[in-house]
Amino acid sequence: MNRIHYLFKDRLALFSFLLITTTLLVGIFAPWVAPNDPQEVHMNLRFASVSWKYLLGNDHLGRCVLSRLIYGIRPSVLWVLITLAISVGIGAVVGFVAGYFKEKTDAFLMRICDIMFSFPGYVMTLAIIGVLGVGIENILLAFVLIKWAWFARIIRTSVIQHSNAEYVKFSKALGTSSFKIMRMHILPVTLPDIIVTSSSSFSSMVLQISGFSFLGLGVQAPHAEWGMMLNEARQVMFSRPEVMLAPGITTIIFVSAVNFFTDALQIALDPKLTPIGREHRKGLKQRANLHRGEVA
Repeated sequence: MNRIHYLFKDRLALFSFLLITTTLLVGIFAPWVAPNDPQEVHMNLRFASVSWKYLLGNDHLGRCVLSRLIYGIRPSVLWVLITLAISVGIGAVVGFVAGYFKEKTDAFLMRICDIMFSFPGYVMTLAIIGVLGVGIENILLAFVLIKWAWFARIIRTSVIQHSNAEYVKFSKALGTSSFKIMRMHILPVTLPDIIVTSSSSFSSMVLQISGFSFLGLGVQAPHAEWGMMLNEARQVMFSRPEVMLAPGITTIIFVSAVNFFTDALQIALDPKLTPIGREHRKGLKQRANLHRGEVA
C-alpha cells in the first residue's frame, strides 16, 4: 500500500494511469460508447468536417472517425494486452523453474530460449505471416512465440538473485516445498521486476501491432485499427491531414502514457530508488532472522 501511495503522489503517473484505464474501459464497452457504427459507409459524407454527430469528422468512405478510433482500441490495445499476459505467463513459469532449480534444468530451458533468440523478432513474425497468412491473430501468435523467451530470461535472472537469499535457504532447511517457497518467498520480491518489464513491453507491442497493420499485414478492412487507419489516410495526408492526425495522435498519447506510468512504476517498486526500499530491505532481514530463530 505504501508503494501504491508513493506511486500516485506523482501527478503525471496518476494522469497516465487514468488515461490508460479509461482507454481500456472505452475499448471494452465500445459498442455502447461509440456514437456511430464504425463500418457504416456514407459516400455523401466523404471527408466531411467535424459536426455534432461526427465529432472527429468522416474518412474517405464517410465512416465516423471517432467510432473507428474507439473500436480500434480492441485490436490495438486489448488484444495486445491479452497477448502480453500470455507471454509473461509462459515466461514466468519457465523463468521460475530455470532460476530456482538451476543446473541441468536451467541449461536445458535456456538453450531453448537461445534458439528462440537466434531468430530476429521481425523476421520470425514475417515468416509466420508468410506461412499462416496476414491477420492480426497470426501477428499476436508470433508475439507470443517471440516474447516468452525474453520474459523467461529476465525473470530467471531475478529468481536466481533472490533464490540465494538467506530466508530461502532457511525455508529449504525447514523442508518447505519448492512450490511453496517460490510462491511465498520468491514471487513477492520478483513481482516488481515482472510488472515493470511487462509494462515497458506493452507500449512497444502496441507500436508493433500498429506498424504491421499500417503495412497491411495486420487488421484487414473494414475492421478498425489505429495503424490501418493511418494506412488508409496516408494517400490524403497532405490534402486531408486531419484524417491521419486522429489515429496518429491517439497512438502517441497512449504509448506516451504507458511509458510515463512505467517510469513512475519502476521508481515506486525499485527498492534502490525510493525510501520504501529501506523498509523493504529491513523486512527481508527480519524475515531471515525469524527463520534463523526457527531453525535454532
